[in-house]
Amino acid sequence: DVQLVESGGGSVQAGGSLRLSCVAAGYSYTAECWGWFRQAPGKEREGVATIDKGGNTEYADAVQGRFAVSQNDEKTTLWLQMANLNPDDTAMYYCAVDWNPYDCKTGSWSDPDLMGQGTQVTVS
Repeated sequence: DVQLVESGGGSVQAGGSLRLSCVAAGYSYTAECWGWFRQAPGKEREGVATIDKGGNTEYADAVQGRFAVSQNDEKTTLWLQMANLNPDDTAMYYCAVDWNPYDCKTGSWSDPDLMGQGTQVTVS
């Protein structure tokens, strides 16, 4: 079984940067879609960034130009580089993977096959 483990969260001041990592243990390289979701207290979970098996990336409007998603060639590690953070970015961030998504886009990918336990990002 594939397991996803996120790390890299923490507390940062507005304008700062963080890099989240997600390590996949198990059989994961055939996945069609990888990405990051986040959920703030009292809000619904939202897609943040996706990367498909071809390496194409897509971002939610709220993070476009500030966040960058990337992956190693073996597809065992996923990163989310976050810059110019603001308090609205405060949330639990989850790594996710899907082997047969309807669409690998943040606006339509809502039910991934697998998610990690999350890593907290707090911006003050």
